[in-house]
Amino acid sequence: MQLDIFEHSHDVALRNDVVNALQQRDVSSARNALQILLRENPGDDIAPALSILLETLEKPLPSHFADHDALRDAYREMYEGICPAARRVFGDAASNTWLRAVWKHLAQAAEPLPLRRADADIHAAQLWLHAQDWTAAQHAIKGIESWQRIPETLAWMIEAQYRQQGLDAIWPLLAELAWLSPPRLDALVRHLTDKSLTALRRIFDVEFEGFGSVDDLAWFPAWVLIEKPALASFLATTQQSTQTPPERAMRLILNLLHLERGGRHHEMMACRKALQDVNRALFSVYMKTRT
Repeated sequence: MQLDIFEHSHDVALRNDVVNALQQRDVSSARNALQILLRENPGDDIAPALSILLETLEKPLPSHFADHDALRDAYREMYEGICPAARRVFGDAASNTWLRAVWKHLAQAAEPLPLRRADADIHAAQLWLHAQDWTAAQHAIKGIESWQRIPETLAWMIEAQYRQQGLDAIWPLLAELAWLSPPRLDALVRHLTDKSLTALRRIFDVEFEGFGSVDDLAWFPAWVLIEKPALASFLATTQQSTQTPPERAMRLILNLLHLERGGRHHEMMACRKALQDVNRALFSVYMKTRT
């Protein structure tokens, strides 16, 4: 038993030599340590992941991508190979730190490529988000024509602003994304893992009598105003968007809140009737809070 413990400890020490060198980005030391590990314990289960990370450091990264296909290939390699290997070796938090430099280099190499609608899910801005450089991400997004009307780029901007300024700052853009693409909003809410936003989403799913699909989220901004009237000052700055019923509903509720504060009863009744015509389920939620 003592011999087994000694051998195990020796293997761990050899493995840690590789991990420490990789963390320091010391290619020469990592290569030598990995060779020793493979010679003495060729079946080490973490060796493949260590080899991937060493290859990442050894292989010169591109100064620029020739085209979108090259960018997508590099992105796929990151997601399918390098990122899982980093998590296996370093764990979730430390892997994000280690990967940041790689994402930054790839983002810089992708900067000259414009957004291509056929590949709207991949762009330098998204790589900057992975690198956690929120300012660079916003700069890249603002260089995209009509970024506020494209679900992917709008979601990227929301994340970049959220990471810098918090939830209050992103409510106007969240509303626009809800009207533009409810599925994209659904994915973003899950990705941000903001406790307050997640809690509101859960209450919405219970209270709002829609069709029970993700498309119900188009009504989320209007519902939020009923649940949290204090958000009116933020949502009032939302830009004109699709002019769909969910957008009209939110603007009607904004108007109702204004009329209620002013005690303008006659105008308030007309506005309530307009809200009822747009969505009876939303009107019902609103009236419950007024009785």
